[in-house]
Amino acid sequence: MTQDALPAAASPSSPPGQGVGHDFVRWLRSVAPYIHAFRNKTFVVAFPGEMVTEGRLESLVHDVALLQAMGMRIVLAYGSRPQVEEQLRLRQIEDRYSHGMRITDLAALECAKEAAGELRLDIEAAFSAGLPNTPMGNSRIRIISGNFVTARPVGIVDGIDFEHTGLVRKIEVDSIAQALSGGSIVLVPPLGFSPTGDAFNLTLEDVAASLAVALDADKLIYLVPESGVPAAPADEDPIIEISEDQAEALLAKPGLSEEAAFTLSHALRACKGGVERAHLVPYTKDGALLIELFTHDGVGVMLVEETLEALRPATPDDVAAIVSLIEPLEADGTLVPRGRNAIERDIDNFTVIEHDGVLFGCAALYHYADSTLGELACLMVRPDTQEKGDGERLLKRIEHQARQTGLKALFVLTTRTTHWFLKRGFKPATVEELPEIRKKAYNWDRKSQVLIKTL
Repeated sequence: MTQDALPAAASPSSPPGQGVGHDFVRWLRSVAPYIHAFRNKTFVVAFPGEMVTEGRLESLVHDVALLQAMGMRIVLAYGSRPQVEEQLRLRQIEDRYSHGMRITDLAALECAKEAAGELRLDIEAAFSAGLPNTPMGNSRIRIISGNFVTARPVGIVDGIDFEHTGLVRKIEVDSIAQALSGGSIVLVPPLGFSPTGDAFNLTLEDVAASLAVALDADKLIYLVPESGVPAAPADEDPIIEISEDQAEALLAKPGLSEEAAFTLSHALRACKGGVERAHLVPYTKDGALLIELFTHDGVGVMLVEETLEALRPATPDDVAAIVSLIEPLEADGTLVPRGRNAIERDIDNFTVIEHDGVLFGCAALYHYADSTLGELACLMVRPDTQEKGDGERLLKRIEHQARQTGLKALFVLTTRTTHWFLKRGFKPATVEELPEIRKKAYNWDRKSQVLIKTL
């Protein structure tokens, strides 16, 4: 076995003449697993009316068009709070809130209808603008909207009559599924209707969560202001991912803004209703939706049933992902080519690290007969997740496995990452110190550095 290791802290230099083109290829390869994982998945994307008033609708439309072009099924829910407030201001009507919801009398309901209707037209117009040199270029995107939401009144809460403010009672799943299957994007306004024909003003958060649960969506994504994303105290690391239990604990203690708590509570409700992932993403960053979906850490907070980052033994189902992961490094000479057959044969030696179902790191541990010295091989993570400590986690897992199986030391062969291993306790050694079978297989043409760490 002639296998070098590449840790997370080291990245191979680009071969001469590749430059920017090589960076693009590497980036495209890095997002390809996400594209494969998300194809034909259903995403509910909820955005507030503030995004439109701040002039961010066009960029969102471009990003959503790109997602649909990559095969994702998109349901859009939109809010209209600032637009309703503007209508109320023009009519000199008092704006009233309680429990995070608008108290909607008849006059306010008319304002809500007008605001939602104008926004719907603006959104549909934005999706119809096939501008050249944009993600909308040459696109044929159909937007379907309708009375998909059956609602009921909130009623009287703590002595306050919410009048025409409603809650979602039912989602017309079959109609939405048919539209998605036909290649359309479904657009859902913040309004619902009762079987008797009454209209109700709904919150964006309730509509989006109800849609996600009813459709058994794979992701629910709330695009919110910065203040709508739960933040850690200044002396703690940013919150990137939380479990349902952690979300409940966060909601139970003071510190969250009212806006963040309201959105998080609906995201939690969706996850408990069967939605796999819920995201709270600040829309103030251009391309936030794409960054959240196609990068390891994203830019917001992801809510899951259990934390998604997992170190686990590799299985035969991981072979293709491991091959894809290491191929670029084999091509530029950083790793010795193994081939798919070798990976399949040795799959039980591999440990992988994954996040949100996407594999982005691996390492292998090899034992040799009559030796207490094991080999750490093929330690690497994807370039876009380097500097996150994942190489360190893989190393510690391999060391733990080695100790459990009675190994006294680990060795690694490397041509480019000596310094990284030296910092983690490995010491320079010679080929003569390797197990006998490994000495015979040593590739003298590569002249790999031998490093050993006592466990």
